Amino acid sequence: MDANRKFETGDGEQALPRRVLVVEDDAVLAMSIEDALVEAGVEQVELTASTEAALEALRRGKPEAIVLDVHLADRDDGWAIAELLRTLGPDRPRIVFSTGAPDAIPEDIAELGVVLAKPYRTEALVALLQEPRRKGILSRLRGALG
Repeated sequence: MDANRKFETGDGEQALPRRVLVVEDDAVLAMSIEDALVEAGVEQVELTASTEAALEALRRGKPEAIVLDVHLADRDDGWAIAELLRTLGPDRPRIVFSTGAPDAIPEDIAELGVVLAKPYRTEALVALLQEPRRKGILSRLRGALG
């Protein structure tokens, strides 16, 4: 196991996801993200460059996290993938939106994950994936009531 990989501890430190799907149509950026994630200790990184390829990857297996370019060459609404993932409920993959136009993401969709504005350093992405998963409002309400 990679020495850089963080493990969940009693202090709430979060392990990196084991499997990450990167949906990015800029090949150079996609490979840079892949290299940074593998170097940080992610076991499996799958790269896709289109909405259809991303959906096929999701059919094959559910990643723990997805890095999603929201303006893909085949569709300008890559966040439609996030809308689909929302139907999986609290067990859905963590979503990191990767975009040069963060204001173009509808607010209710942006709330499904974290938005990283391009250009960003790959270290920022790795750091985000190491943070504890944010709980949605329904999870927080259930916790407060229960």
